[in-house]
Amino acid sequence: MEVSFYNQDEIKQIGFKTYGENVLISRKSSIYEPGKISLGSNLRIDDFCILSGEIKIGSYVHISAYTALYAKFGIIVEDFVTISGRNLIYSQTDDYSGTFMTNPTLPKHLINVTGGRVIIKKFAIIAAGCVVFPGITIHEGAATGTMSLVNKDLEPWKIYAGIPAKFIKNRKKDLLKLSQTII
Repeated sequence: MEVSFYNQDEIKQIGFKTYGENVLISRKSSIYEPGKISLGSNLRIDDFCILSGEIKIGSYVHISAYTALYAKFGIIVEDFVTISGRNLIYSQTDDYSGTFMTNPTLPKHLINVTGGRVIIKKFAIIAAGCVVFPGITIHEGAATGTMSLVNKDLEPWKIYAGIPAKFIKNRKKDLLKLSQTII
């Protein structure tokens, strides 16, 4: 029977920039440019995830199946973050104006890729099926509802949902006390 996650020797061979302890990465995930990726401890990345580009992931983070992090301009995921399944997080975008062409098979002078770093702060939750645009900060404790489009920064300890994501209500902070029991 095949084990679903890479063992520690295999994780070392992948060539991550840095990685901590208790790192679980599905054998069915795709990792591009691992030398640009830093991983904390107590981290789990599930099946069919894609990690590509400049990525820094903290500790006690779960990235659920079918999630993609496209990080040409960088993505930072801080501690205690949950990213549910089928999310797309982009730090880059093509120019759709018609002035340039769009796709990576074309010569670089014919395309115009722009973007900005995405930052997902501690205790944030991104529910299933969301899209996060380049240059966005999801502040500490912010949460999105399922299938939300995050096209602006999300304020701390608030819950958002919709297309585009809009404020729904405040989020409780009880989990801050809980986190102190494992640090």
